[in-house]
Parts: sequence; structure tokens; C-alpha cells
Amino acid sequence: MVLQDLEKKILNQTYIENTLLPSENELASIYEVSRATIRQALKILEDSGLIQRRHGFGSTVIAQRKILFPMTGLISYKELQQSLHFESQTDVLVFERLIVTDQLAAITNFPIGVECFHILRRRLVDGKYSILDRDFFRFDIARNLTKAQAADSIYEYLENELGLDIAYAQKEIVLDFVNEDDQKLLDLNPTDHHVVSVRSHVYLSDNTPFQYTESRHQVDKFRFTEFARRQKH
Repeated sequence: MVLQDLEKKILNQTYIENTLLPSENELASIYEVSRATIRQALKILEDSGLIQRRHGFGSTVIAQRKILFPMTGLISYKELQQSLHFESQTDVLVFERLIVTDQLAAITNFPIGVECFHILRRRLVDGKYSILDRDFFRFDIARNLTKAQAADSIYEYLENELGLDIAYAQKEIVLDFVNEDDQKLLDLNPTDHHVVSVRSHVYLSDNTPFQYTESRHQVDKFRFTEFARRQKH
């Protein structure tokens, strides 16, 4: 209860960034619990990156820089990086060609038996690996795609060099449990048990599905936004 209430007050800026939380004695009095309980809650908040504790000084609320990811619209990661002006680096961990099996066809909506690219990339944001992108592209559509282009911008290659008309995407966003790849490849906090997973089927203007991607994001690093307008009746 103490942990959840403190976390809520930090995130809604009841306790403002770069200011001190009340002392351990004051918090113990506020919540009517022992100092040991307060220390345990503060330790978890520190492990989650919400506060910084200094012996003899107190607990300072850390500025929570979150990157706004739009859910509407279809934008490449490079375009998003340029528009939001954040520093990032992309590592291509897997770049291979696969034959679409029954199981993969059910996930990607690609025809069984066609060839596809399988690409796994992780994104370094503010010094931490915070995003893991797994993509499948139809080989007959994204022909001659290279690992270097995957490290830069695949959409730039598809649209500018191949002249493809990328039209729309169907997206699903879920809160998913951390898996083995997340633990191994992302710089998660010790208390992170979930990631935000954005799954997208992307189509050309003739309704051909050519890309399936799952983008897994560290929960406390990003905020997903959507602009909604009420329809007039």
C-alpha cells in the first residue's frame, strides 16, 4: 500500500521531480508503519528508477523522461526519432531468410511457403536498451533488403528505392509478461515483470500484407498516445 501510494504521487507529480520526498520518519508517521517498511518501499522505488537515495541526504524524485509514441498513424522508427529529437542507436541482432510455415503464416498473414526476412533489432535510448523489434517482411516484396538498411531505415528503402505504397496497419497493444529474450537483450529494471508489446500487420495500398512486427518496450520509458475526436451525431 505504501509503495503504490508513493508511486502514484510521484507519477502524478504530487511529489515533483528533483525535490526530496518526506524523511523516513515523516513517511512512517504519515502511513503509520515502521521505518523498516518505509525503507523497503523506498528501495523498490529506487530499483524502479523513480527516486535516488543518498545516505544522510534523503530520497530525490528523478525526472521521468518518457517518449511519446503515437498509436495512430504509420511512422517508421527513424521518422519518430527525428520528429521527437531523441538519441538512439539500432543494433541488428538477427537478419535471416525463412520459409513461412503454417505457424508463421497464422501470425503474419503471409501465404504458406513464401520466403520472408526475419529481423531482430534492439534500440538503445538514453544509454539503455529499451526496445526490442522483431520483424517479418515478405522477401518477394522487400527484395534485396540489406542488414545495413535494417540498421538505418527499412521504410526509407522500401518507399524511396523500391517505390512501394505502404498504406495502413492494424495494431494491437498489450501489456505482456517479460520473456527470456526481453531479460537477455533489454536493460530492464529488477522489478520489471511486464513490457508493452505493440503488434502490427502492415499492408500495401492493394491490401497485400507484407510486414508483421512485434515491438516490445520497457514499461517506464514510453507513453503511448492517441488523439481522439468525438463524432458529431
